Amino acid sequence: MRKIILLVLIATISLSESCATKKYPGTVVCFETNYGKIIVRLYPETVKHHDNFVKLLNEGFYNGVLFHRVITDFMIQAGDPDSKTAKSDATLGSGDMGYTIPAEFIYPRYFHRKGALAAAREGDQTNPLRASSGCQFYIVQGKTFTDSQLDEIDHNNEQKLEAKLFQEIAKTKQDEVKKYQSERNQIKLNILRDSIISRVHIEMKVHSAIKLTPLQREIYKTIGGTPHLDGEYTVFGEVVEGLDIVENISKVKTGANDRPVEDVRIIKAEVLK
Repeated sequence: MRKIILLVLIATISLSESCATKKYPGTVVCFETNYGKIIVRLYPETVKHHDNFVKLLNEGFYNGVLFHRVITDFMIQAGDPDSKTAKSDATLGSGDMGYTIPAEFIYPRYFHRKGALAAAREGDQTNPLRASSGCQFYIVQGKTFTDSQLDEIDHNNEQKLEAKLFQEIAKTKQDEVKKYQSERNQIKLNILRDSIISRVHIEMKVHSAIKLTPLQREIYKTIGGTPHLDGEYTVFGEVVEGLDIVENISKVKTGANDRPVEDVRIIKAEVLK
């Protein structure tokens, strides 16, 4: 009798995964963790990230890796190859493949909504082109936001873009700046500064995508996510089943460097279709 029950259970699980592959378009991936299964759909438009991720999955790269960085109401991160055999007190997060993936921002179509699958990366100072890690990724847990909070995010994004554009344009005017400085010609320096500001304002008008769309605002208010990461990291997939597992993992007790006190491991990761 126990054997029959086991066979029925196995058949039910197989049928469930088969339904998942038919229900969702494109490449579907399953992460079997010690907390349960997370089913993810990869976006075909982020070609380089998609192909690299599938390659690593088919090689069994993610089998045994830990979710080594977990932050409540934010995200859960995995993919460090050093985490497979790491001791409980080891600092993780530096392991990589020795290569990066060029950024593929399909924005605002794909953004940091709850359940988004995105690539981790080094910071802007050492990685100005925002290239992705060859193996590390995170899944967004996030939180919900109010309209006023989203307005503030829009405002901050505009300020960051203005500063970035000013610096980029100013770099092209360095010879003029040095000339006027050597001449101590403050009038021409002021005129040059004002011309750069005018160009920034013109450039800002063609960057309307910096503001959250109505769809983004609605999702961030009702479902949640991490809007401040939009346009900063490549989003290349989304959780289609197992958001409850992501939430449970995001709430585990953590220690130094946000590493879970008890290991949260990807037992097996595979492409379902």
